[in-house]
Amino acid sequence: MRIIFMGTPDFAVPTLNALHKAGHTIVAVYTQPPRPAGRGKKLQPSPVQKEAEILSIEVRCPTSLKTAEAQEAFAALEPDIAIVAAYGMILPQAILDIPVHGCLNVHASILPRWRGAAPIHRAIMAGDPVTGVTIMQMEAGLDTGPMLATVRTPIDDKTTGELTEELAELGAQLMVGTVRSLSFHHPVEQDDEDATHAPKIDKAEAKIDWSEDAEVIERKIRALAPFPGAWFEMNGERVKVLKAELAAGQGTPGATLDDMLTIACGTGALRLVRIQRAGKPKMDADEFLRGVPVPEGTQFA
Repeated sequence: MRIIFMGTPDFAVPTLNALHKAGHTIVAVYTQPPRPAGRGKKLQPSPVQKEAEILSIEVRCPTSLKTAEAQEAFAALEPDIAIVAAYGMILPQAILDIPVHGCLNVHASILPRWRGAAPIHRAIMAGDPVTGVTIMQMEAGLDTGPMLATVRTPIDDKTTGELTEELAELGAQLMVGTVRSLSFHHPVEQDDEDATHAPKIDKAEAKIDWSEDAEVIERKIRALAPFPGAWFEMNGERVKVLKAELAAGQGTPGATLDDMLTIACGTGALRLVRIQRAGKPKMDADEFLRGVPVPEGTQFA
């Protein structure tokens, strides 16, 4: 297969590697342009670009695929298929129509549940017991195309970071198998009535509301770990919570029930396990308390 690969973040890297290892000819990698990051805000290539350069694959970073010039350059590669994994750009119909076998997308949910930008975050927040990866034939709608293959995995107590790594590997293997046996897969249309949407995480969502149930807050903490991180205010300082566990107790929401960072919620309580103060390294709560005691009855915003 002559493949154009289109992806940007770490999630897409295992699929790129798996296709390369399977012996396909990857004629080009399309990825988002380098972005300012880190100290000094120097331009940093995407994880996919870095991996493509290691594999000596041509990298292209167009800012748009809507122009005739971009579409002609894409068609000139004569792709049999395009593989898309979290590319970060809507593909116009003219691009979707170019590959002989169309464009396949690896999407991190069991479609039609959680169409959109943040399927892993939303699945954890909602308390879904199971999620997975769907290989989908792309069309003009947002994650609405017919499905070719699906794999499932339990969510358990995983964070978005942990689940992203797991789904990336599962998706890579599923995509390789799908491409290998493409003619044997029969596309299944999605039922739009069962669809749910996974919009991008808004910054305002990351602030912890202690009046919510402890289970809801604990899921939010896992869903937003490691980034952007659920947070609360302590002495006017923003503190991210990277891990917490359900605890016994009840009290005024936001008040500590002991000196071990057990905090009352609307229903139940949470004990903070791992946190990060603004501009500071991540640390276990026990380590934090050795330097900054928090007595029982402290009220957090």
